[in-house]
Amino acid sequence: MSELRWHPLLGEWVATATDRQERTFLPPADFCPLCPTKPGGFPTEVPEETYDIAVFENRFPSLKSDPPAPAVEGTELYPVRPGRGVCEVVLYTPNHTSTLASEPVEQIYKLTQVWTDRFRELGALPFVDYVFIFENKGEAIGVTLHHPHGQIYAYPFVPPRVARELAQSRAHHGATGRCLVCDIVAEEKRDGRRVVAENESFVAYVPFFARYPYEVHVASTRHLQALTDMGDEELRGLAEILKAVLAAFDRLFDLSFPYMMVLHQRPTDGGAYDFYHFHIEFYPPLRTATKLKYLAGSETGAGMFINDTLAEEKAAELRGKVLPVVWGGGGDGR
Repeated sequence: MSELRWHPLLGEWVATATDRQERTFLPPADFCPLCPTKPGGFPTEVPEETYDIAVFENRFPSLKSDPPAPAVEGTELYPVRPGRGVCEVVLYTPNHTSTLASEPVEQIYKLTQVWTDRFRELGALPFVDYVFIFENKGEAIGVTLHHPHGQIYAYPFVPPRVARELAQSRAHHGATGRCLVCDIVAEEKRDGRRVVAENESFVAYVPFFARYPYEVHVASTRHLQALTDMGDEELRGLAEILKAVLAAFDRLFDLSFPYMMVLHQRPTDGGAYDFYHFHIEFYPPLRTATKLKYLAGSETGAGMFINDTLAEEKAAELRGKVLPVVWGGGGDGR
């Protein structure tokens, strides 16, 4: 079952996806469904002996391109609609024990090209209004498969977090004539204390308003709205800064750092979004090597985050772990 139920108190859709209860949960490495299928071995989602980067539709999706009718009939107060959309899995590497941080920058560059292709193709579907690219990494986030992978959800609406960003960006542009994220980037670079890494095309920073201790945003220095607006050099720059930030995360506590990575781009509903600005946000749950940042009453019930740390101090810690990214230099990432 995949359906969308309206939340009248928040004015947003909630997905009901009962099939996800059956999804694979932390299988042993020999039975990983995301590894290549070896001759005579366990059949996986990829029926080949190896691959570079692979993309396929999720076996346990929240949204389906041809969903069944809803299980219940909606009312005026509680509208219901079929959960139409697309959910894809993106496999970063055939190496089960790798991570995106430990892959060479060349592989991350390939991934940016795959992201661009999927954004273009999924965004062209008539029922897709927003293409959301993301990665959940680590058991602390709740992942059910260790194999390095990300996901793509193609929504039939603009999701609420992005809709709020769009509203704020539109209001700022209307009041000032300027892009909100451009102004944020300029302010972060002017101050400098919260900048973690930068190159000609991108800047990474712990934002002034960080809600997580090691929250990092990566924004393009050129005003653009989506991956499809980028040239090849910008995609290479994106790969470089992602490699630098991801490897620095791992060096912080000398462990494979858990995080949520989300790409925020313009909607694909045909509207005009010149006021918006492409950026990536990282939400790591760790506040120390052994302690998590829990979302408790204030965060979950009221929507107000409480950060127990100073963004300037956390940025300095992370900046001290950034090393130069070398093309052709391998992929240990640590």
